[in-house]
Amino acid sequence: MDPDDSRTRADGDRDADPATRGRGDGDSRARAGAGPRDAAGGPGEWGGPEQVGVGPWPGPRPDDEHYDPELLEHGDARNVVDAYRYWRREAVADDLARRAHPFHVAIENFGHDHNIGTVVRTANAFGAAGVHIVGRRRWNRRGAMVTDRYLDVHHHDDVAGLLAFAAASDLTVVAVDNTPGARRLETADLPRRCVLLFGQEGPGVTGDARAGAALTVSIAQFGSTRSINAGVAAGIAMHAWVRQHADLDAAW
Repeated sequence: MDPDDSRTRADGDRDADPATRGRGDGDSRARAGAGPRDAAGGPGEWGGPEQVGVGPWPGPRPDDEHYDPELLEHGDARNVVDAYRYWRREAVADDLARRAHPFHVAIENFGHDHNIGTVVRTANAFGAAGVHIVGRRRWNRRGAMVTDRYLDVHHHDDVAGLLAFAAASDLTVVAVDNTPGARRLETADLPRRCVLLFGQEGPGVTGDARAGAALTVSIAQFGSTRSINAGVAAGIAMHAWVRQHADLDAAW
């Protein structure tokens, strides 16, 4: 494992805002008192006014270790699929890790890109094995809607750290950027075991990232804009991987 690689799934990284730290099951403030908005303000794990949750568990309560006694007692209004209702947060994360696809997602963060939260949330939805932040450790978690608590988020100081992780993990690095010489994402064969690497909004992937990638793919565009939002591009690329490799019968 790359020594610069720091996982933040357990408690959030040490530089994170205090209001966003913590993924432990003892977070009773968010569970019992924070209501439909998380402690950081804005919509989060607990949804919003339109979020439909479930009330207390009806009938005899299960004693399976997956279940959270407080959620069984008070109900579960979190933004999770029905299969994970009443489950402990750690149990959900462990099951997602078991079900994860063999692709990772990385995004460069040398200028504090605000798209990272969206990328993390989308990576959770498509079952990525992990997310990698390259560059600055701090990132805006609001767009992640607390999904970073359910998957491994790694940090690398630079592109070299990410490339070392990929090599050690037998992952092919695929840069996603609209640059000359890139192959069309729509017709490219994506490796099953890979890291989908995205640059920042505007400048795209760095030269070091392009040089280290085994393949660069671009997304076909037909309008006047030179580029699309990095969070949108990440979703398109992840879905392209799903179309090629995922077992769709395993989808919720």
